[in-house]
Amino acid sequence: MTNETTERPEPTARIAELAVEYDRSAAFPAESLRIAHEAGLLTATIGERYGGRGGGVEESARILHSLGRLDPSVALITAMTLNTHARQAAQPHWPQELYARVVKESFELPVLINHARVEPELGSPARGGLPATRARRTADGWAVSGTKRFVTGAEGLDWFLVWAHTDEPEPRVGTFLVPGGSPGIEITGRWDQLGLRASGSHDVTFHEVEVPYEHVIGIGPYGPAAEQDNRAGAALHVPLAALYLGVARAAQAYFHTFANTRVPANLGHPVARTERFRRTAGEIEVLLATAEQLVFGGAVKLDADDPSYTPEQALGARVLADRHGLRAVELAVRLLGNPGLARGNPLERHFRDIQCAPVHAPQEDVSLVAIGTKALAAEALGTKALTS
Repeated sequence: MTNETTERPEPTARIAELAVEYDRSAAFPAESLRIAHEAGLLTATIGERYGGRGGGVEESARILHSLGRLDPSVALITAMTLNTHARQAAQPHWPQELYARVVKESFELPVLINHARVEPELGSPARGGLPATRARRTADGWAVSGTKRFVTGAEGLDWFLVWAHTDEPEPRVGTFLVPGGSPGIEITGRWDQLGLRASGSHDVTFHEVEVPYEHVIGIGPYGPAAEQDNRAGAALHVPLAALYLGVARAAQAYFHTFANTRVPANLGHPVARTERFRRTAGEIEVLLATAEQLVFGGAVKLDADDPSYTPEQALGARVLADRHGLRAVELAVRLLGNPGLARGNPLERHFRDIQCAPVHAPQEDVSLVAIGTKALAAEALGTKALTS
């Protein structure tokens, strides 16, 4: 007998090993998502009323931060499913029987859900506009037709939440709940991007896909209220910011390993002992630690419904987290030089992946306009109060 214990690796550690090949092949990361499901990560935000543990914004952020370090493609697919369950927990809006079925299946198998909103002509609905995707009224329900872009996890989705307008004389807009195995769903454009190559964010075309009449949510007249509300939805992007900070932490870990093991012949000791590496390591840590304080601190306030924490603050945390993450990885790559950009080097992959951080809606310019508008309005209100 011995008193020594052997540390076992986390069950999800295998995801990091699989990430290398998934990045190379751009194949759908089914095995990694199975591991995430078995660890309970895909169902963490299912509400307590539905038999889940009701994880909030902070738990989502922690999960995505961890998965971002392992494989951000898997993290992004996971984020979309977590987000859907979190919204349902906060404000039930799915047909009751349908959602109960989805939850039951989700506890048994990896059930993946994502919105399909972006279109070739419209672009992101974060900037407003009526979707071209059409839902035609049929005898039994709806027939959905149209093309959506950047549908993360498309090949493995069990549910597409398709934003479309109706063909009625006075069109309405809503989100149509389309099962992933429905006839008429076609991947018409392959995701072949610099980063998050295994996220499967393909273009998807719906050819008269049939949907039961009651399987539609949020349907109503088109107008400002029907467009994506960047302010109200900002809190949901805090976990997304955490995801990319996870990528930056993975890059930092490799940078530290390189610094502690690289011993140039003319130096005689690891480069970690040089002032240049120590200074850069300090700058990277400051960038990431401050961003994490903003993101996780904001998540705690959101879970507590802290009235002092505004949607604009959540947007600001996302903007700064993206900037800090990008800068941190850039610093690591710059200091390593050619080795940092070599194929097969984890840092090269992390550098590519983190370039995807700023492209998610709402993008930085939209966020800054919202933040600036609120700041100017508050200043104007204060000035008016002083002069009245």
